[in-house]
Amino acid sequence: MERFFWICLAGAAGTGTRYLVGLWAAERLGTSFPYGTLIVNAMGCFLIALVMHLALNMVAFPPNLRFALTTGFMGGLTTYSSFNYETMQLARNGALGASALNFGVTTLSCFLAGFLGFVLAERLLGV
Repeated sequence: MERFFWICLAGAAGTGTRYLVGLWAAERLGTSFPYGTLIVNAMGCFLIALVMHLALNMVAFPPNLRFALTTGFMGGLTTYSSFNYETMQLARNGALGASALNFGVTTLSCFLAGFLGFVLAERLLGV
Protein backbone atom coordinates (compact mmCIF):
# COMPACT_ATOMS: atom_id res chain seq x y z
CA MET A 1 0.00 0.00 0.00
CA GLU A 2 2.95 2.33 0.63
CA ARG A 3 4.16 1.92 -2.97
CA PHE A 4 0.67 2.75 -4.24
CA PHE A 5 0.65 5.97 -2.19
CA TRP A 6 4.02 7.11 -3.59
CA ILE A 7 2.98 6.28 -7.17
CA CYS A 8 -0.22 8.30 -6.78
CA LEU A 9 1.57 11.25 -5.17
CA ALA A 10 4.26 11.29 -7.85
CA GLY A 11 1.60 10.92 -10.56
CA ALA A 12 -0.09 14.06 -9.30
CA ALA A 13 3.25 15.90 -9.42
CA GLY A 14 3.83 14.67 -12.98
CA THR A 15 0.36 15.79 -14.04
CA GLY A 16 0.91 19.21 -12.47
CA THR A 17 4.27 19.51 -14.19
CA ARG A 18 2.67 18.60 -17.51
CA TYR A 19 0.06 21.31 -17.04
CA LEU A 20 2.64 23.96 -16.15
CA VAL A 21 4.91 23.05 -19.07
CA GLY A 22 1.89 23.29 -21.39
CA LEU A 23 1.04 26.76 -20.07
CA TRP A 24 4.64 27.89 -20.36
CA ALA A 25 4.98 26.57 -23.92
CA ALA A 26 1.72 28.16 -25.07
CA GLU A 27 2.70 31.48 -23.54
CA ARG A 28 6.26 31.50 -24.90
CA LEU A 29 5.95 29.57 -28.17
CA GLY A 30 2.31 30.00 -29.19
CA THR A 31 -0.52 27.58 -29.78
CA SER A 32 -0.20 26.88 -33.51
CA PHE A 33 1.84 23.75 -32.73
CA PRO A 34 1.60 21.40 -29.71
CA TYR A 35 4.97 22.45 -28.24
CA GLY A 36 4.01 21.60 -24.67
CA THR A 37 3.18 18.01 -25.57
CA LEU A 38 6.41 17.67 -27.53
CA ILE A 39 8.44 19.01 -24.60
CA VAL A 40 6.90 16.74 -21.96
CA ASN A 41 7.15 13.66 -24.19
CA ALA A 42 10.85 14.28 -24.84
CA MET A 43 11.44 15.03 -21.13
CA GLY A 44 9.60 11.85 -20.16
CA CYS A 45 11.62 9.70 -22.59
CA PHE A 46 14.88 11.14 -21.24
CA LEU A 47 13.89 10.73 -17.61
CA ILE A 48 12.50 7.20 -17.89
CA ALA A 49 15.64 5.98 -19.67
CA LEU A 50 17.85 7.64 -17.05
CA VAL A 51 15.89 6.43 -14.02
CA MET A 52 15.30 2.87 -15.25
CA HIS A 53 18.91 2.32 -16.22
CA LEU A 54 20.15 3.69 -12.91
CA ALA A 55 17.54 1.83 -10.87
CA LEU A 56 18.15 -1.52 -12.53
CA ASN A 57 21.92 -1.23 -12.17
CA MET A 58 22.24 0.15 -8.65
CA VAL A 59 21.55 -2.17 -5.74
CA ALA A 60 20.82 0.76 -3.43
CA PHE A 61 18.07 2.25 -5.65
CA PRO A 62 14.82 1.74 -3.71
CA PRO A 63 12.12 -0.06 -5.73
CA ASN A 64 9.42 2.25 -4.34
CA LEU A 65 11.35 5.26 -5.65
CA ARG A 66 11.73 3.65 -9.08
CA PHE A 67 7.98 2.97 -9.30
CA ALA A 68 7.10 6.43 -8.00
CA LEU A 69 9.33 8.11 -10.58
CA THR A 70 8.46 5.93 -13.57
CA THR A 71 4.88 4.74 -13.14
CA GLY A 72 3.89 7.77 -11.06
CA PHE A 73 5.68 10.96 -12.11
CA MET A 74 6.45 10.04 -15.71
CA GLY A 75 3.07 8.37 -16.11
CA GLY A 76 1.46 11.69 -15.20
CA LEU A 77 3.96 13.72 -17.20
CA THR A 78 4.05 12.02 -20.58
CA THR A 79 1.21 12.49 -22.97
CA TYR A 80 1.23 10.06 -25.85
CA SER A 81 -2.55 10.05 -25.96
CA SER A 82 -2.48 13.84 -26.35
CA PHE A 83 0.28 13.52 -28.95
CA ASN A 84 -1.84 11.11 -30.97
CA TYR A 85 -4.99 13.22 -30.73
CA GLU A 86 -3.24 16.49 -31.60
CA THR A 87 -1.41 14.90 -34.54
CA MET A 88 -4.67 13.43 -35.87
CA GLN A 89 -6.45 16.77 -35.41
CA LEU A 90 -3.76 18.56 -37.40
CA ALA A 91 -4.25 16.01 -40.20
CA ARG A 92 -8.04 16.20 -40.02
CA ASN A 93 -7.88 19.98 -40.23
CA GLY A 94 -5.87 19.73 -43.43
CA ALA A 95 -2.52 20.61 -41.86
CA LEU A 96 -0.84 17.48 -43.19
CA GLY A 97 2.61 19.06 -43.14
CA ALA A 98 2.26 20.10 -39.49
CA SER A 99 0.85 16.67 -38.65
CA ALA A 100 3.81 14.91 -40.28
CA LEU A 101 6.24 17.37 -38.69
CA ASN A 102 4.77 16.78 -35.23
CA PHE A 103 4.97 13.01 -35.70
CA GLY A 104 8.55 13.11 -37.01
CA VAL A 105 9.95 15.63 -34.55
CA THR A 106 8.28 13.97 -31.56
CA THR A 107 9.39 10.47 -32.55
CA LEU A 108 12.97 11.51 -33.27
CA SER A 109 13.37 13.80 -30.25
CA CYS A 110 11.93 11.17 -27.88
CA PHE A 111 14.26 8.50 -29.27
CA LEU A 112 17.20 10.87 -28.92
CA ALA A 113 16.17 11.95 -25.41
CA GLY A 114 15.88 8.29 -24.35
CA PHE A 115 19.31 7.57 -25.79
CA LEU A 116 20.82 10.57 -23.95
CA GLY A 117 19.20 9.42 -20.70
CA PHE A 118 20.77 5.99 -21.18
CA VAL A 119 24.20 7.54 -21.92
CA LEU A 120 23.99 9.79 -18.85
CA ALA A 121 23.01 6.84 -16.67
CA GLU A 122 26.02 4.87 -17.94
CA ARG A 123 28.33 7.80 -17.19
CA LEU A 124 26.88 8.17 -13.69
CA LEU A 125 27.39 4.45 -13.16
CA GLY A 126 30.93 4.65 -14.58
CA VAL A 127 30.39 1.91 -17.18
